Amino acid sequence: MSAVESPTHVDPVTASIIQGALENIAIEMGYKLMRTAYSSIIRESEDFGAALCDAAGRQLCECSMSTPLQSGPIPGYVRGIILEFQRRGDAFKPGDVIIHNDPYNGASHSPDIGFCVPIFHAGELIGFSVTTAHHLDIGSCQPGSVGVVVCADSIAEGICLRALKVYDAGRRNDALWRLIGDNIRVADLVLGDMEAQIAACHVGARRFLELVDRYSLRTLTAAVEDLFDYSERIMRSQIEKIPDGTYRATGRLDGFLGSADPALKNLPICVAVTISGSDMTIDLEGTAPQVPGHAINMPLVGTVDVALWLTIRSILLDSDVYGNIPQNDGLFRPIRILAPKGCIANPVFPAPTIARFAPGNVVADTLMKALAPAVPEKVSAGVANLKAITFSGFEGERQWVHIEIFEGSYGGRHGKDGMDSVDTLYANTRNNPIEDIESHVPLRVTRYELREHACGAGEWRGGWNSVKKVQFLTDGALSVEGDGHAHAPWGFAGGSSGHPSSLELIRGGSAASELPSMLPTISVASGDKVRAVGGIGGGYGNPFQRSAQLVLDDVLDGYLTAEEAALNFGVVITADSKLDAAGTQRRRQG
Repeated sequence: MSAVESPTHVDPVTASIIQGALENIAIEMGYKLMRTAYSSIIRESEDFGAALCDAAGRQLCECSMSTPLQSGPIPGYVRGIILEFQRRGDAFKPGDVIIHNDPYNGASHSPDIGFCVPIFHAGELIGFSVTTAHHLDIGSCQPGSVGVVVCADSIAEGICLRALKVYDAGRRNDALWRLIGDNIRVADLVLGDMEAQIAACHVGARRFLELVDRYSLRTLTAAVEDLFDYSERIMRSQIEKIPDGTYRATGRLDGFLGSADPALKNLPICVAVTISGSDMTIDLEGTAPQVPGHAINMPLVGTVDVALWLTIRSILLDSDVYGNIPQNDGLFRPIRILAPKGCIANPVFPAPTIARFAPGNVVADTLMKALAPAVPEKVSAGVANLKAITFSGFEGERQWVHIEIFEGSYGGRHGKDGMDSVDTLYANTRNNPIEDIESHVPLRVTRYELREHACGAGEWRGGWNSVKKVQFLTDGALSVEGDGHAHAPWGFAGGSSGHPSSLELIRGGSAASELPSMLPTISVASGDKVRAVGGIGGGYGNPFQRSAQLVLDDVLDGYLTAEEAALNFGVVITADSKLDAAGTQRRRQG
């Protein structure tokens, strides 16, 4: 907020009330966006972000319903906009609405378009109301905004909107809106979603000014500074519980498994975490070099930093234990992130980054693996990654585009099995109801169920995942960005590894053909089917110490056979589906 105000401390009760009010503003922004959005990726999957920032771009709060990969980058968007305004000598004015999607200037990646409304009080800039959302198409070299895994450079990803005013002092910039609409597919849906974002931003701005009027700018500023300091203190208190030292792990990204070029597949993600008192440094030295012409590079600001922050936050400050901690800039103060310039986690322009989604999840999972020996009761075993598919085609002369996110699963945790068939780590979006898919686009979901006969065995098993089959009802195209076909999620503390995911295309009546986890657009015919089999999270702890009753429950539910129960867990189950306690003891001791 205002730099000229001299912050003073406020009492904890007032600070807590203001924190709750800020969070409710962000939640209201989120509801406004969800309920007015046109596309299912926002309306149903909730792939959006909403937050308030102060005049310096420091995050004050975020919408708890939104995905971390959308709300988390918002401070980077704002700082990128501020920097761009300074470069060109522009100024913020009341009534402005700014659009921004530059992945080399704070944005998470180009399809996640941000809208920013500057908030003025008594003629002074005091903050920003911001929404981000994943859009169906931004005019890239192929239909849709996922699966654009091969493109020459950042320019080929689609239209770049670098801190431009779609409203200038309240006046609509019709030429810019026309430019956007003329350079994207399914423009009616995309432009409708953009208008929904702007409406949500205006809600946030109004509610923030109401809060200022209620408490005064001076009190609100003081409360925010105290909340920043509180969040920093609680994060530092947990970091300093970790023994000083450096903790390392290496993860692997599928990359382009069908390529003959070894530099394009099985790419290393290296993480070293150094703890010194209450300070944490995360170094990605050794991570694979950036990949030219292939869009799996990740912006350091907006993707990599959010993946790391989210993982640290979830490991050290579990909300079940610590309650509702203010989600603000103070949480990140103790954490320093380093990544070599020119690596896949800190690319140099114009390396393409549009398909950075699955690689960023590998970054988060590898950080979890690095910290596992230091905080074994706070981590999960290896996480099964997600995949996103763009389905597209024409009904007559009308083009349609649909983005579907296929779930992952978590590894087992201390005292709990891994979560089944959910969007993992920084994704955290919701699955799309079958009824919504089939009522809006010419696709039919012919199978959607949990995967059977594959298990990340452990005292606490890895989460199950889904099998989904989708049929095209018109000729069309599909493209894929995902991971986890070549590498099974890691087991921990004696648990077994999980199972990789897979993807198949069934053309007409022919046999299924295997597809890679990164696939540029291919053509399909009406009646063709895609079958996606989700990966299974890794197991945690010795499988032979798992409760025999829990193993029996999984058999009775149809996830395991009696033979698999005996092989993986040492649990003997009789032909009439009863536990054989004596047989189980002999097998586990033998």
